[in-house]
Amino acid sequence: MGLQVKAAAKYVRMSPQKVRRVIDQVRGKKADEALVLLSFMPQAAAKPVAKVIRSAIANAEENYGLSRDDLYIARIFADPGPTLKRYRAGARGRVKPILKRSSHITVILEERVPTS
Repeated sequence: MGLQVKAAAKYVRMSPQKVRRVIDQVRGKKADEALVLLSFMPQAAAKPVAKVIRSAIANAEENYGLSRDDLYIARIFADPGPTLKRYRAGARGRVKPILKRSSHITVILEERVPTS
C-alpha cells in the first residue's frame, strides 16, 4: 500500500445517485485511463468527477512528487450534501415539493508500486 493522496469537491449541485453511476465506472482504474473514459461519457456528472481526479493528480505531483503514471483510483465515493427544499405550485391550490440535491465527491489516489 503506497502513499494516499486525496481531493474533494463539495456542494456539487447534482444528486449523489447520478454521480455514483459515473464513479462506479472508474473505480480501481489508473488515473489517466479514468480521465480518458470520463471525457467520452455523456452524463453531466462526468465533468465534476474528472475535475476532482485532475485535482488529486495535481496534488500528488506537486505536494508528494509522485509520478502521474503510477497513480490509480484506490477509493472514490459521492456522499450526499445539503438538500435545498423548493416548492412549485400544484393543481387545486396545492404545493409540490422539489428537492434540489447536492453531493460531495471524494477521490483517494494511491501509487501502484511495480513488483520486482
